[in-house]
Amino acid sequence: MTDSKVERELRDSERNFRLLVEGITDYAIYMLDPKGYITNWNAGAARIKGYAAEEVIGKHFSVFYTPEDRTAGRPEKALEIARAEQHFITEGWRIRKDGSRFFASVVIDPIYENGELVGFAKITRDITERRNALADLAESENQFKTLVGAVTDYALYMLDPSGIVSNWNAGGERIKGYSADEIVGQHFSRFYTPADQAAGRPARALKIARENGHYDEEGWRVRKDGSFFWASVVIDPIRNEAGELIGFAKITRDMTERKQAQEQMMQMQRQLAESQKFDALGQLTGGVAHDFNNLLMIISGNIHTIRRDNLNPKSLRALQAIEVASQRAASLTKQLLTFARRQSVQPRPVGLADRLAELQDVLKSGMGASVALRLDIDPGVWNIVVDPTEFETALVNLAINARDAMPEGGVVTITARNRLAEQQVDVSVSDTGVGIPEDILPSVFDPFFTTKPIGKGTGLGLSQVHGFAHQAGGTVVIESKLGEGTTVTIRLPRGPEDAKAQVEQPSIAGSGTVLLVEDNPDVALASTSFFEQLGYTVRWVSDASAALDEIERNGIDIVCSDIVMPGKFDGVTLAKTIRERKPELPILLTTGYSAAAVEVAGQFPILRKPYQLHELSHELQKLTV
Repeated sequence: MTDSKVERELRDSERNFRLLVEGITDYAIYMLDPKGYITNWNAGAARIKGYAAEEVIGKHFSVFYTPEDRTAGRPEKALEIARAEQHFITEGWRIRKDGSRFFASVVIDPIYENGELVGFAKITRDITERRNALADLAESENQFKTLVGAVTDYALYMLDPSGIVSNWNAGGERIKGYSADEIVGQHFSRFYTPADQAAGRPARALKIARENGHYDEEGWRVRKDGSFFWASVVIDPIRNEAGELIGFAKITRDMTERKQAQEQMMQMQRQLAESQKFDALGQLTGGVAHDFNNLLMIISGNIHTIRRDNLNPKSLRALQAIEVASQRAASLTKQLLTFARRQSVQPRPVGLADRLAELQDVLKSGMGASVALRLDIDPGVWNIVVDPTEFETALVNLAINARDAMPEGGVVTITARNRLAEQQVDVSVSDTGVGIPEDILPSVFDPFFTTKPIGKGTGLGLSQVHGFAHQAGGTVVIESKLGEGTTVTIRLPRGPEDAKAQVEQPSIAGSGTVLLVEDNPDVALASTSFFEQLGYTVRWVSDASAALDEIERNGIDIVCSDIVMPGKFDGVTLAKTIRERKPELPILLTTGYSAAAVEVAGQFPILRKPYQLHELSHELQKLTV
């Protein structure tokens, strides 16, 4: 929507609102400045109070009060209460232009702009007739039937002093489902829920109305058919001239749609806050990941270099420990990127039933002797489109969490179901463990949040699951009951029917000259070691300009470039330039993390740092086949 359109709609909205207010004749609606001087006037005010706009604008609103009220300072007190309590409501005698008196219902609300009081909104209604009508209850009942009998948006009816329904209108029948014959003579408590009846809320409502002169609330009520609706309820006591209670006037409005809208708005606000949290995490994670993965690349590359030397067994064990630690660090970084949806993935169609069957032995091996693993896969379960590695990692994370939730043993069940209406597939992992408290459930997908003892978990398992599900176009939900167990369900879009398995080729040595474009000398040294172990000759340059000059000298068989580099050209721009000049020259991009890698995925092969020797070998094989 354009700014001009928004402004036009805003002007139209303001104009319509102004016309609405100015056209109302049953209510005097006008504004006061902070000192109580009248600043505008509507048709209802002119009708009720007798003043034309030009006669009253600029005068102090105390002109409508009786002399005794002005002497008592009631106008000033009204503004003081409205300012202090953000609302003022009262009933009392007011004076028209011709000197006649009328009994008014008055509401005053303060208006603030940028935290500063700019005036008051004042609504006055002439309720003289209602007040006089109380003198004759029979006439009041006839007026009630005549005026509100046909209203359908409100249930308007009366109760006797004990709470028995004494009359009924069309709105009551529409909202609550009872006809007049069915409900007149019944106690109004039947509209309350069983829990509210047991708590004595109907009697309490009448007691408050009787003692305070008014009762209003919102809450659940029950229709004739047993269904619930969210109601706005007002109860006012009705007294005769002697002040004796003769009954109650009750107004009920169905506010279910408004409540649902409010809940949806709150849900949207929560989702917005969650999205902003994820985005902030993604910004932080993406910034750290590139440098951190470069450091891991240096460690990984030099491990392979050192391993070629003849080391004693103790040194080899130490080297192996370093390698395992670096791989674990790389895995943690990858999980963080997946959670933050900054990890580039390679989705493809996957046969879900076959993949789960293949993983069954792997998952069983991690369960331990006291935990049983069961698979419950619907026949004909649809395929999905995911990054297979990320999917397997998510499933393993869920299975391990389920196992850890059952210290005394139990059953882990993996189910797969089609959701026909949504065209989605549910993959659920359930346990029979201790369950998760309700106050903790909203936090379980937060990174580094864990209920496990120190040293037993990273707090990134469910974070990875959350990131994977959303990056795959789906979502994840969790249900848990204390003492019964937990179920985590990944909901993924339905994939195509054909999901062919991809067979990886074995790693083999190569030959030729590689132009390595890397601005970090230590990373370049580690990468060169990998290429040389695979049989390649390496020429190293530190920026894109030098790379283009080197290519012009010929003798380059493959270009391997980092994406993030100093200078005018990054690795992506370099790759596109080389493709224009020498389309036959193979290009491999590497990155610790870069947003650009997501944008060019599919145009150039991308190898994520820190990579292993066999991963580099596979990418080079694909380029040279």
